[in-house]
Amino acid sequence: MSTLKNGLKAGLLTTWTLGKVIFPITLIVTMLQFTPVLPFVIDLVSPLMGLFGLSGDAAIPLVLGNALNLYAGIAGILSLDLTVKEVFILAVMLSFSHNLFIETSVALKVGVKLWVVLLVRFGLAAVSGIVINLLWKGGGEIAQYGFAPKAAATPDNWFEIFLFGLEKAGSGVLQLAIIVIPLMLVIQILKDRHYLKRISDFLGPLTRVLGIEKNASLTLASGLVFGLAMGAGVMIQAVKEDGVSKKDATLAFIFLVACHAVVEDTLIFIPLGIPVWPLLLIRVITALALTIFISYIWRKSEQNRKEVLST
Repeated sequence: MSTLKNGLKAGLLTTWTLGKVIFPITLIVTMLQFTPVLPFVIDLVSPLMGLFGLSGDAAIPLVLGNALNLYAGIAGILSLDLTVKEVFILAVMLSFSHNLFIETSVALKVGVKLWVVLLVRFGLAAVSGIVINLLWKGGGEIAQYGFAPKAAATPDNWFEIFLFGLEKAGSGVLQLAIIVIPLMLVIQILKDRHYLKRISDFLGPLTRVLGIEKNASLTLASGLVFGLAMGAGVMIQAVKEDGVSKKDATLAFIFLVACHAVVEDTLIFIPLGIPVWPLLLIRVITALALTIFISYIWRKSEQNRKEVLST
């Protein structure tokens, strides 16, 4: 009984902690869709699209995906006639940088610095778009989408817009609770039955390669499966209860920025008619290379600082 009680308590507390972030941000951003704000941002970034080999219209899914989520970005892609190359570039860029408001707020809750989050996410998105555009000379045919976007009823007035925003925000928190509460119950069972050590041992090679401690393995596993927002509950609990250091939390987050929710965030791009295996490989290789590099630089910096203090 104590296991279920503690797991349920942790799940409800985590849902409350993240819900306080997700609800207002979702409400505000959803309402902004019906104001001149998002169109202004789209017009602002449209001239930059050429750097990534994209047409000006491609700013629409980029802005929607970053302001809202991947599904909004995909809906934006489906509304445009784009080439296979453009769709693939957008898919890679959005896989690195999406749902910025919520996932950045979650990262701050874990203790990751704001500049790290923005630099890594925007940096990976921008560099990947430029590199793919320069290296890939094919993909000039028009993309054939596997399905058409569903037409959504447009609210007629501000009251309806507000209600629509409340519905979206409430749905987001409910979706979070449906995943987080059972997840926390399972984790509590794993803890009490000492299965977490087996998980840590299984992911030991990955944590060693990344230069982080084994007690961050559950954070990595949850983020890989559930994503940054949904896996954040485990991250927050791990930082508080499992002694995960700020350094390890930051390195784990950097890895997960590039490679999180690997199943869902890969499969949802299949209907766009692009090759998803290269998309997955790009994310995994980038996550490994970036995290290993930053871990190495961080370790060297700590060693140099110790040597300076000892002299």
